[in-house]
Amino acid sequence: MNRLSCICSLLVAVVLPSTFASAENYPDKPIRAIASQGPGGLSDVFMRALADELGPVLGQTVVVENRVGAAGSIGARVCADSAPDGYTICILNNESMHINPIILKSVNLDPVKELTHVTRLFFLQHVFAVNASLNVKSFEELAALAKSKPKTMNYLTPSLSKVAFMEAFNKKYGVDFVRVPFKGGGDAVNSMMSGTTPVAIFGIGNLIQLIRSGKIVGLAVDGDKRSPLAPDIPTFKEQGYTLHTWASSFGIHMPGGVPAPIVDKLNKAIVKIVSQPEFQKRHMFNRGLSPVLNTPKEFTETLIAEKRLGPEVVQASGLYPDLKF
Repeated sequence: MNRLSCICSLLVAVVLPSTFASAENYPDKPIRAIASQGPGGLSDVFMRALADELGPVLGQTVVVENRVGAAGSIGARVCADSAPDGYTICILNNESMHINPIILKSVNLDPVKELTHVTRLFFLQHVFAVNASLNVKSFEELAALAKSKPKTMNYLTPSLSKVAFMEAFNKKYGVDFVRVPFKGGGDAVNSMMSGTTPVAIFGIGNLIQLIRSGKIVGLAVDGDKRSPLAPDIPTFKEQGYTLHTWASSFGIHMPGGVPAPIVDKLNKAIVKIVSQPEFQKRHMFNRGLSPVLNTPKEFTETLIAEKRLGPEVVQASGLYPDLKF
């Protein structure tokens, strides 16, 4: 037993200093930052802004790499399969974390378990908006209009949780809004403005100028608080809607198994950068992004809690009736 204790003590003495030394020297080579959206997408633009600031703080170059496909799951898979040495980070949204593993079985990924979670960066508020030509100011007025024009009202949203909301909306009011999918935000907004798809639940940053110009009308925003971009628009919750109106969020992750000292060092560097008022003004507030910046432990706990809602959202969307939960 004494000999065994001696060996264990030696192993601890060798391993622990090595771990802390690697954290102290980290990083000593460039870091790869994976964006799961294409160039110009929200995560790509934000990651490049963060990389420009993060590189000098860490003393190494941060190189952004776009790994697009499967609604963000390709980037997540690449991140999870990378070496857990701290030299790969990725930016992912919470819907790709909780919804994709349910509906995209071929991806075979459990992001909560297979990734290390550094910090939730921000919430992205969506606004429920209608073309002003509809001349409606409330959900009730919109429902009455839809009833008077059956099977003619379309809507768009990139968020499956908002599809679930619209399904609940259809059932509540006995209407038949139909979702129209779009590949890009530009085409979606143009379709809304032309009146072809006059209703949208979309990122408020994409629509705020049109709201301010009076060309479209915002009826509600998701999240717990009103958007500072449009403080006159109430939240869904204020109007009595709570089911499936969770706010989308984005966070920084690493492959599973990255040593905690490295994770903590990266967390502190990112929080320091994104907490700067000038950074938030330039890259967040004008796009409807609300900073969070929690600890790795807090981020992990909230992801686990959100994961439980995934099957409920998918089922409520009505898009995958054959899935078994």
